[in-house]
Amino acid sequence: MPGWKFITNHALVLCLIAQHPRITARDIASTIGITEKTTRTIISSLESDGYVTKRREGRRLKYRVNPDLPLRGETQQYKAVGELLQVLGWKKRKRQVKEETTG
Repeated sequence: MPGWKFITNHALVLCLIAQHPRITARDIASTIGITEKTTRTIISSLESDGYVTKRREGRRLKYRVNPDLPLRGETQQYKAVGELLQVLGWKKRKRQVKEETTG
């Protein structure tokens, strides 16, 4: 359905990365319906702002989302990005919950 969306491409990319940490930029682009170049630009933006970190595992990348950072925008800055991700279906991994309680 063409037209406007409730969720931005940045949020969709972040959500897919959170749900599938080993997803490729090509798969993200295909799922969302944007170009791979746009996807890589969004990932780079999310990474430079600290929302995503990535590390190489063999020939692939593994992403990790920082769910504690605030949403962007003046009216949402008091909500954590993890809260949005949970509404969109993301479930915190047990390891992340354990790190938060011990760290």
